Amino acid sequence: MNTYASDVAFTPAVKSIQAHLGSRDSYARMESGQGWATTITPELEEFIAERDSCYMGTATSEGQPYIQHRGGGKGFLRVMDDETIAFADFSGNRQFITTGNLSENDRVFVFLMDYANRRRVKIWGQAKIVENAPTLFKQLALENYPAKIERAVVITVEAWDVNCPQHITPRYSESELESRTAELQRKIAALESELESVKHTEITS
Repeated sequence: MNTYASDVAFTPAVKSIQAHLGSRDSYARMESGQGWATTITPELEEFIAERDSCYMGTATSEGQPYIQHRGGGKGFLRVMDDETIAFADFSGNRQFITTGNLSENDRVFVFLMDYANRRRVKIWGQAKIVENAPTLFKQLALENYPAKIERAVVITVEAWDVNCPQHITPRYSESELESRTAELQRKIAALESELESVKHTEITS
C-alpha cells in the first residue's frame, strides 16, 4: 500500500469518514498527484518569517491534547534548514505543560494564521526541547525583546499544508492597521492643511 505525507493527518479512520461523506476521491487524487509538501519551500519560509505568533499542539503519552499560543514578535519562528524550524522558549507562567508533553510524546502540530490576508498553514512534525545551547539561543533571540530564553524548541517538519481562506474573518495587528491606513492619514493631513490655509486666507482677506 502506498504511503503519503498526508497520512500524518489522514489516518485510516479519517479516510473512512471521508469515504462515507464523499470527499475521499478528491483527496485520493491529491495524494497521488503533488500531495502535501514535506520540505520547507521559499514561499513557506517567507510566510513563517512574517508571523508573530502561532498555536502549537502537543499531547500526553495517553493522547490528551494541549494547545498553546507561542509568540514573541515577528520572525520569532525561525527556519533552520529545509526541514527544521525552531523558536526560543521564553520564561512564562512556568506550568511547563508543553515541555512535559514533549518529554513523553514528541509529536507536534503548528498552526500559523495570517488573519489580515486570510491565509493559514498547518505543519506536522516531531519536536525536541534543547537546553543549555548558547549558540542556538543566540540564533533564536529577538532584537529588542527583553524576555529571557530558558530553552529552545526544535521541530523536524514531516508534512505541511495550506488551507483555503473560507470562514476566516480578517483581523489586523496594530502595525498592519498602520500600514493599511498610512495613505489615508496622509490624505487627511493634506486636507487639514488645505483647510487651515483656506481659513487663514478668509481671516486675512
